[in-house]
Amino acid sequence: MSSLLANTDSDPASATRIRVLVADDDPGSCRFLCDGLDSMGARAEACMDGMTALQRARTEPFDLLLLDCRMPGAGALQILTALREDEQACSAESIAVATTAELEPGTRQSLLDAGFSEILLKPCGLARLQDVLALVQPDRRDVRVLDDRAALTATGDATTMRALRLLLREELALLHQELDALSRDRAGFSERLHRLRSSCGFCGAAALSTQTVLLQRQLLLRGATPIALARFHKALLATLQALDS
Repeated sequence: MSSLLANTDSDPASATRIRVLVADDDPGSCRFLCDGLDSMGARAEACMDGMTALQRARTEPFDLLLLDCRMPGAGALQILTALREDEQACSAESIAVATTAELEPGTRQSLLDAGFSEILLKPCGLARLQDVLALVQPDRRDVRVLDDRAALTATGDATTMRALRLLLREELALLHQELDALSRDRAGFSERLHRLRSSCGFCGAAALSTQTVLLQRQLLLRGATPIALARFHKALLATLQALDS
């Protein structure tokens, strides 16, 4: 894994590559994730324990954090909580994905509520890893707007998934109509986004969930910017289109 940890600052192309922090104490998983991300054009850095990962995320700006739920020192939840509470951390607002080899009932939703944009079950294939990488590439055409596998894991069966997606469709249509007014109501908008995060988690709406988390945090810290609103609006429309197809 030494090639992945090498300093590539001298490479001009590295400045435009997505930076990913991979924190995992299992050598095999860490190697697969780093090599897979590297093959997709990202720039991965490996950490084998939680406290080292937290320190790196505090001092370096990463676009994406892949954090294992169980690590020596600190797990994914502890790391992300510490980062989100530290406004000075360079990766305080980075997109975060929790990785785990087993997912107990209810754990998925609790991780989404804590601020993770997605949960990656290990072992995984390169296609699933590409889905995760796409969370920081909202303009890519191959972003999976609705993840059926994630939705089925969260809901338990296809009938419940379809019912919840119908409810999400109604919620998003109403939100689209009220978006301009909500953008001027900081507290009301934040509360609405909080409820939306839960719906996105149950329905496998990963792209919209990511933009919802980022926008909600921005509202709490300093208010929504036009760019953040535009990205959220784009993800909302894409999700509506996917739900209608």
